[in-house]
Amino acid sequence: MDKLITLIERGKPFFNAIARNKYLKAIRDGFISIMPIIIVSSIFLLVAAVPNVWGFYWPTEVNDVLMKAYNYSMGIVALCAAATTAKHFCDAQNRDLPKGNQINFISVMIASVIGFLLLSSDAISLTRDGVTISGLANGFLGSKGLLTAFIAAFTTGIVYKFFVSRDITIKMPEQVPPNISQTFKDILPFSACLALFWAFDFAFRSVFGFCFAQGVIQVFQPLFTAADGYLGLALIYGAMSLFWFVGVHGPSIVEPAISVALVSNLELNMAMYQAGEHATAVLTKPVQDFVVAMGGTGATLVICFMFAFLAKSKEMRAVGRASAVPVCFGVNEPFLFGAPLVLNPIFFVPFIVAPIANIWTTKFFIDVLGMNGFMFSLPWTTPAPLGIAMGLGLQPLAFLLIPVLLALDFVIYYPFFKVYDSQKCAEEAEVEEAELAKRAARKQAAMTDAFQGKVDNASVASGAVAEAAASMAAEKRRARGEKPAAEAEEGRDDRFAGLNGRRVLVLCQGGGTSGLLANALARAARDHGIELETAADAYGSHIDIMPDFDLVILAPQAASYFDDLKADAERMGVACCVTRGKQYIDLTRDGEASLAFVAEQLDL
Repeated sequence: MDKLITLIERGKPFFNAIARNKYLKAIRDGFISIMPIIIVSSIFLLVAAVPNVWGFYWPTEVNDVLMKAYNYSMGIVALCAAATTAKHFCDAQNRDLPKGNQINFISVMIASVIGFLLLSSDAISLTRDGVTISGLANGFLGSKGLLTAFIAAFTTGIVYKFFVSRDITIKMPEQVPPNISQTFKDILPFSACLALFWAFDFAFRSVFGFCFAQGVIQVFQPLFTAADGYLGLALIYGAMSLFWFVGVHGPSIVEPAISVALVSNLELNMAMYQAGEHATAVLTKPVQDFVVAMGGTGATLVICFMFAFLAKSKEMRAVGRASAVPVCFGVNEPFLFGAPLVLNPIFFVPFIVAPIANIWTTKFFIDVLGMNGFMFSLPWTTPAPLGIAMGLGLQPLAFLLIPVLLALDFVIYYPFFKVYDSQKCAEEAEVEEAELAKRAARKQAAMTDAFQGKVDNASVASGAVAEAAASMAAEKRRARGEKPAAEAEEGRDDRFAGLNGRRVLVLCQGGGTSGLLANALARAARDHGIELETAADAYGSHIDIMPDFDLVILAPQAASYFDDLKADAERMGVACCVTRGKQYIDLTRDGEASLAFVAEQLDL
């Protein structure tokens, strides 16, 4: 097993290179940016469709009003993706360009949207009551057009970089305001994009008789069908867990390739259900979030609670109980690195097998037992059992699926858990006496230091008197409505005084794990009376806000992006660093250590 893991780990640089690929990253980040559309639109869909499961149907007028919000959001999700993907791809392109000659991402977003419309929409004209109404067909503006949206975004970014990097632009005199100069600078690349999309669309329709978006769907449909089979699902989610096991964020590599299917299958299931048919698609975003990654990648919900309540090892119980709450909300990095599960040979098999078993069981429920597939999307931080129930529209079979999955994961993980528990108990027994001796020695040394006369009793007393006098003076000033001049300094730790007024941004893959360290820093800063501002976000959403911070900390699961982050940081004059797995978890649990880490990175 160790040899197998070593062999897999040798491929880590290759996996990291794939994760850093700017095309895959732009798809992932663009897809994350449109997730609010998918989630919020599903709320209207839940209200409209869930009552149908229990035999209640809204009046047609009410249903139309509810579905309008869905159709005007989810119905143009590809149009939005064309813009968001273009923006993130533009950020990657700008990393290779001089600071004074950057691509205008707003112009790129507009050009991408127009290009996408040319490739995916037909003009329509309706006559009603003698009035002719013209518009655009929206059949491929929703999830069916996502692949075309990505193609339009990449084409636009490449064309803009060609023109901007070669300085093929209209230059204005220095006296012209920068915003006007930028407008003229964008004319040539924008014109080239428009002409290219227009010419290609004309040629494609002339040859095939339908739009490019329809052609893309016809080409990729067999792949979507294959991905929804038992073998395809096992390959997809087995690979995702495998990458995570060796420390590479698996979804960053796998998800861009299946993002279109994740969204389009969700919409397909709803369409089949509303047509009175069996919704059979398995590969959807909620099945990935709540079934495959129940408690996080590796289906770690059950094993975390096994650590917390069944382990005899003190260390395992402590790790399990400390990680239980984050894992309930799908944030399992504290557990993955704290247990650890990552690169732990004992858990290699269940970490790969449990997600596959979960998705196969769900497919069995859909194909054999007649359960409808997932139709509703919820935030990925929704606790998995609730996400399953809501995502399946509260179907009766959903409430059977949940305990089956929990029991299945327990059976898969339990033998390996017992082996690890026995191993940890043996280790703890061996070191317990030595550790107790060391603790006693440290305690004795600390007591000795305390009585070595390093602190003058008289100075302590005078300091106490001075502090009391200062406190009384401050109270009198407050009574007069004045703010004590030294109030901001009270309670501060001089070791971290240099952190006052600093701003720290923590980045991870989805914005969940980064919040753990950001919150730990904020709490520790308050405890030490330090004005330190912290924020947490997902990598890919940081470009616009990054210049506002003094330090950017990259969480371990996003470590493959550090070279790109460093390039951005150098361009913006911001300090940055990356953390290791165990180190990051320790920092989230030790506020003072986290402050010291930040001070060290800022050379304070």
